[in-house]
Amino acid sequence: MFRVDLHSHTRFSRDAHTLPLELVDRAHETRLDRIAVTDHGTIEGALIARDAAPDLVIVGEEIRCRCHTELIGLFLHERIPQRLPIAEVVARIRDQGGVIYAPHPFAYARQWVRRAQRALDVADAVEAINARAFLPIWNQAAWRAAARRGIPMAAGSDAHFGFEIGRAYAEMPAFEDRDGFKRALLASRPVKVTTSSPALHVVGFALTCGRVAAEALSARPGGQLPNRENRRWGLVRPS
Repeated sequence: MFRVDLHSHTRFSRDAHTLPLELVDRAHETRLDRIAVTDHGTIEGALIARDAAPDLVIVGEEIRCRCHTELIGLFLHERIPQRLPIAEVVARIRDQGGVIYAPHPFAYARQWVRRAQRALDVADAVEAINARAFLPIWNQAAWRAAARRGIPMAAGSDAHFGFEIGRAYAEMPAFEDRDGFKRALLASRPVKVTTSSPALHVVGFALTCGRVAAEALSARPGGQLPNRENRRWGLVRPS
């Protein structure tokens, strides 16, 4: 059986801190067999991680649709823009031969039932356990909804920091590619190791604010975004 964390982020997500190669190292340390790198609105970090560990990393992206529902596309090879209509996001994932994963379908501050329904209507798999969903009702609702609809269930750490990786994962039969993954999903069992502290959401928000401010300052005449060339975060392992 494989241990597969289907939801993680690198520094290519504004609210995350993990370098792509740090993610790879941490995934090995926690004895994961596969990890999906699913940054917000980009696949750059996932591609760097996959180049370093092609047998470990699944390339994905977390996409916020125009209706504010979030979907994850797995096994992607092209970025999908943010805030497109949900039908177009679904079509673009399908056109790439990707898998549609519904992350934390009920873990929203508002309109969570409506947003969950939109995600569940199109999902190939549901995140029944998200390690950052700190209110138990969120994961409980996801588990019940997936069971009721007969949609395969999986799990993800939603890690934004290295130490969160592997806090939730799906246990499923071994697979080699996308088609094998789809078959393995039918026997997937979500596993929770621990729940991340809500304080990490606050830290992530602070990171986002800092990066937005830095980019705004750099846009001024004569401004310079620190390490703009370093959008390739993680190509070199930290010393």
